[in-house]
Amino acid sequence: MRQYDLKKFYPLILIFVFWFLKPPEELDINGYRVFIVFVSVIFSILLQSIPTAVSVLTGLTFSVLTGLMPLKSALKGYSDSTTWLVVIAFLIAGAIINSGLGNRISLLSIYYLGRSITGLGYAICCAELILGPVVPSNTARGGGILAPIVDSISRTLGSSPNSNPRKAGQYLNLVGAHANLITAAMFLTGMAANPLVSRAALEVFEIEFGWLKWALGAIVPGLIGLAGLPLLMKYLSPPSIESIEPVRIRINKELQTLGSWTRAEIITGIIMVLMVFLWLSKSFHGFGTTIVALSGLMLILFFKVVSWDNMVKNHKAWDTLIWLGGLLTIATSLKEAGFIFWFSGILENSLLDFSPILITLSLALIYFYSMYLFSMLTAHIVALSGAMFLIVHNLGFEPIIIICLIAYFSNLSGCLTNYSTGPMIIYFGNGYVMPSAWFKIGFIVSIYHIVVWLGIGSIWWKFLGWW
Repeated sequence: MRQYDLKKFYPLILIFVFWFLKPPEELDINGYRVFIVFVSVIFSILLQSIPTAVSVLTGLTFSVLTGLMPLKSALKGYSDSTTWLVVIAFLIAGAIINSGLGNRISLLSIYYLGRSITGLGYAICCAELILGPVVPSNTARGGGILAPIVDSISRTLGSSPNSNPRKAGQYLNLVGAHANLITAAMFLTGMAANPLVSRAALEVFEIEFGWLKWALGAIVPGLIGLAGLPLLMKYLSPPSIESIEPVRIRINKELQTLGSWTRAEIITGIIMVLMVFLWLSKSFHGFGTTIVALSGLMLILFFKVVSWDNMVKNHKAWDTLIWLGGLLTIATSLKEAGFIFWFSGILENSLLDFSPILITLSLALIYFYSMYLFSMLTAHIVALSGAMFLIVHNLGFEPIIIICLIAYFSNLSGCLTNYSTGPMIIYFGNGYVMPSAWFKIGFIVSIYHIVVWLGIGSIWWKFLGWW
């Protein structure tokens, strides 16, 4: 059997090795075994030898067969509003892509802002910012819409992976990859797993960190981060090209080919604006994030922007339903079985001698740089975010700062590697940046994010009266 085939059994071996061992002191046997299942699922996801959904379903099935949880409890995550928010958002994102609205927005941003190579960098950031609130899959947004356009622009400018990559392609691909993470951090609907952080904040602190509050806390550091990114990348990876006129000519031809706005684009655009308005005005009408998203989806179907037959073919949405609902169940079981309380107690005792500010900063930095150990933002969030919240809760500190840092760092930490999330893999796969350069630049960008979001961000949160 090939090594690749053997890898799929490693998580099962891990379970059988640790299953019958005595649990650590003060940890219940049930909590210990739920943790073993949880680690094996995360391990399987990191190995990527089988689909994520299969890994999660295997963990759930094993938990039911061994009596860790009844079947009804194992399926609880699939009825959660958090799960359905993400699924609905994926379906809406499919409509944005299929209607051509996403492509048109990207091309318009590049045409009107891209009057220089730096302008192209800002155009990519602008396109990400516009699509960020309404395309919840950062892979669909960055990898499916923008990365192919960035690659095409680079080649038009005479820069390819094998010929003059530093002329323009390396710079543009780095801007695109890192801008995607910033916009993913700025909105609750900017990345599929963001609602998991919001839900954890509600469960641990009873604080609703919903769409408006998430965006309000991120708007200043996010915009500053985006504004500085093209300039930072120009310093870290200076392009040698002087004129970008060929790109403007080509983009103009593509826009002419697109012609007038189609009915589907217009209706989709209106619905997206309406959804964002309703998310922003929740305090007036009381509609939750999920019901607004569901209403938007119903309008898309009612006006036949996308037919139901085409919508149900969006396999990414249904795949997300399976793995996200299952992960939510397992993560919740960790808390219910007492493991999170036990683990946070250990970390809490080791940090008692430090000041509240130092503890908060230490937890945030540990969370950020632990991303080196993960190959998926979602796995990172599920594994650590709840534990970080519980530590702060037990120590009695002001929770809003750690909620903000964990929420935003959950995405920004993806800058560290070329394997952290789909768009980073796709942009790296375009071939313009060597692995060593990617890691070096990623580490420098991580310092940039920490300065912006810890420094300017904390001042902004103080201005909002959050702490």
